[in-house]
Amino acid sequence: MKRLLGVTTAIVLLAGSSAFAADAIVYSDSIPSQAFYSWSGGYVGFNLGYGGGKAKHPFSISNTSGTLASGSLNMTSSGFLGGVQAGWNFQQDSFVYGIEADFQGSNVKGETSVSLTDGTDTLSGEIGTKLNWYGTLRARLGVTATDRFLVYATGGLAYGETKSYINGSLNGAGFSESVKKTKTGWTVGAGAEYAITDNWTFKSEYLYTDLGKANLYSDEIVTGVNGKLDRKFNFHTVRVGVNYKF
Repeated sequence: MKRLLGVTTAIVLLAGSSAFAADAIVYSDSIPSQAFYSWSGGYVGFNLGYGGGKAKHPFSISNTSGTLASGSLNMTSSGFLGGVQAGWNFQQDSFVYGIEADFQGSNVKGETSVSLTDGTDTLSGEIGTKLNWYGTLRARLGVTATDRFLVYATGGLAYGETKSYINGSLNGAGFSESVKKTKTGWTVGAGAEYAITDNWTFKSEYLYTDLGKANLYSDEIVTGVNGKLDRKFNFHTVRVGVNYKF
């Protein structure tokens, strides 16, 4: 009789309340009238954020006599970003795991001026790297601090396009080079997400992303002088967003 009354109470509550979405609510066996939020299911959303990090440019300049100059031009990059994400969660007790993909537009950029000389040859100009776009495909593993508040760690594949350029002159002879490179790398981070309603959630997230190393230039700059320039790019992002849960 007690179990019958408990089940009847749960059915009445479910049917009479428009605030409870069927795909987001589960009920405890021991307390039939107690509703809990479920993170299981798919979602889509958008985000906005800010990023910054280091754009490193190892270089060397040489002629038939040997190396004229070498080193690394490192610059601090920063800018805004925004994009969309989609994923799927599975929940088992208080543990939530799943997969998420996102794609971001970006104006994260770093630029610096250079002036190098060995007493005979002089190189001067500006060099910079801009992150045009990037995306990630990540696993997520989290735990619910409360039924509607989730904290998680995340990590996986990253890929993106950078545009690097140099506008300068060598001994008064001007040259300009720019190149776009799409590279893959990795990303790792953490975040927190809160279910505002049964379908809408708010999230904040930090990611560290490394897009690896790419060769930007390896050729003759002017007659008899060769140059080589690489790019190493890693950056931090902090972003907030909203998701709609199916």
